[in-house]
Amino acid sequence: MKLSKIAKLVDGEIVGDSNVEIERVAKIEDAGRGDITFIANVKYKKYLKSTKATAILVAINTRWEELLHRPDPIQLVLVKEPYSAFLCLAELFYPPPSALPVGVHPTAVVSKSATIGKAAAIGAHVVIGERCKIGERVTLNAGSVLCDDVEIEDLSFIYPNVTIREGCKVGKRVILHSGTVIGSDGFGFTPQSDGTYEKIPQRGIVVVEDDVEIGANCTIDRATIGETRIKQGVKLDNLIHVAHNVVIGEHTVIAAQTGISGSTKIGKNCIIAGQVGFIGHIEIADRTTFAAQSGVPKTITEPGKTYFGSPVKEHHHAFRIEGAIRQLPELLVEMRNLKERIEKIERQQKVESQD
Repeated sequence: MKLSKIAKLVDGEIVGDSNVEIERVAKIEDAGRGDITFIANVKYKKYLKSTKATAILVAINTRWEELLHRPDPIQLVLVKEPYSAFLCLAELFYPPPSALPVGVHPTAVVSKSATIGKAAAIGAHVVIGERCKIGERVTLNAGSVLCDDVEIEDLSFIYPNVTIREGCKVGKRVILHSGTVIGSDGFGFTPQSDGTYEKIPQRGIVVVEDDVEIGANCTIDRATIGETRIKQGVKLDNLIHVAHNVVIGEHTVIAAQTGISGSTKIGKNCIIAGQVGFIGHIEIADRTTFAAQSGVPKTITEPGKTYFGSPVKEHHHAFRIEGAIRQLPELLVEMRNLKERIEKIERQQKVESQD
């Protein structure tokens, strides 16, 4: 595709040869001849001199000195948002796989009491239990299992091998990735006098609201009683565990390997990095940010703050502590030297006093 056509698609202005052919999109560090790439983050400016791309998307009115010192020319496409333009081109050059055909695959097992909306697509070996309600234009890919009384609303997309347990509810435009389990039993056991454990019945449900996306191999436990609720617009990465009766507020984003213990309530618009751990029965204020591998042992009531460490502390305080810890080896050496000097002075004073 000629660069001139690409520029029209992204509403960009070309600086260079508009007739060059573009065959692919690529990351700036990997791009070669025939590729178009982009620069939006200063961390990648070191590649501007060396990238072999044929063209690059850059922001209007942004001046990159590195482009002036290239050994060979490169075509520029000036756009408002380089990253957004790049995503648009990625969709063009690498379209998503073909949609599952509308209808029910002959190998699917669908209960007679289930209802399926118009233009729904039910893939191979899908199992749909009693009294399930499937909305319009829902896609259930191969191997997914819906236990009894599950509800999925319009336009939701379920990837292969997802399990949604009894009574759970999934809203509109929800995306569930492969291997995820919605409504697994909460981890509830009560110790007995003989040292064994008796299982606590888990009779609640999970409610996933509209526009939520949940990554691969996540486990969202059903409530003991009541609901575990993932509110509108929440985005969960892969390998996240959400325990029983947890509530995650609107438009919160959570990175991989985070674990949230039972009955914890997380506010809206929070940002939670990877491998963060939350103790149970606490509340987190809106717009709170946690850096990676943080441990959260108590309620946070003031919104809009950033935390780091285990146990967490406000990030500026935590970084000061980290900085001090890094200096400890040198400080220990200095303390030993000071101790030796003091002991030497004390010995000299003792000798002088005896004289």
